Amino acid sequence: MEHLTSTFIESTHSLPESTSIYSNFKLRLKNLFSIIRSESPILYWVTMIISLLGLVCILGILSDERTLMGVSVWLKPLKFSVSISIYLITVGYLITKYPYSRKKKAIINHITAWTLLLEFLVIFFQGSGGVQSHYNIATPLDGILFMFMGIFVGINVLTMVLFVVDTLRLKLKVAKSVQWAIFLGWLIVLFGSWVGGQMISQLSHSVAVPDGQEGLPLVNWSVNGGDLRVAHFFALHSIQIIPLFAMWVTKKWKHSQRKQLLIVTLFAFVFAMMIGYVFYQAKQGIPFIAS
Repeated sequence: MEHLTSTFIESTHSLPESTSIYSNFKLRLKNLFSIIRSESPILYWVTMIISLLGLVCILGILSDERTLMGVSVWLKPLKFSVSISIYLITVGYLITKYPYSRKKKAIINHITAWTLLLEFLVIFFQGSGGVQSHYNIATPLDGILFMFMGIFVGINVLTMVLFVVDTLRLKLKVAKSVQWAIFLGWLIVLFGSWVGGQMISQLSHSVAVPDGQEGLPLVNWSVNGGDLRVAHFFALHSIQIIPLFAMWVTKKWKHSQRKQLLIVTLFAFVFAMMIGYVFYQAKQGIPFIAS
């Protein structure tokens, strides 16, 4: 197991210098999925299911002309398939670094996998039917589905809180700078979840303009008013961005441990300030990128 979990970070060390960047990335990705499939199989297979449904969403975008609030009905399920898959892969890898018992890992993995799968299936079902999945209480069924989505998200937030506490109190199987980055990443993810709660409380993601107006390509963030999804997006993906930066610093910069911790903290602080700024910007009704 120790060999497997260290392979993802150290695999390129043994590669010849002539190996292309593409081959390098491909090998590391292969090793990553090998670790997750071996150590967190439920997360691996749920990721495969959601990714497969993501391909269905792409086919839907290409073949189905129906739109909802100005974009394809399949766009939101596609975005969530990508985002949830990345999160599942992240948890599946990171949990191998915690000194948990096999039983505790299995419990956390199953809770994470099933709640996110059920949340995605609601989004997929509603999107395929041409109706909103989020903030939709138009009918009793819509309201019940939206309520269940909130429950699934709430359960996942509790697992995030557990990761925050355990990252602080336990010794992970990573360098200290990487463990600190994981801790900071989870903290910012919790802020992103709070931003999600802000959207739920107002039953919309836009500020100063109605939902469904002109937006940026693919992400569909509003270009006419504030959009809380911007801060939500960057905050939720801090659990990938900050630890990856710390891994790079640990491997490439041969500084003292203290300096590595300082560099990681500075990076996380700047990243958090950026998220705070785009959140403030959105609350003022200012678009992330204006049209």
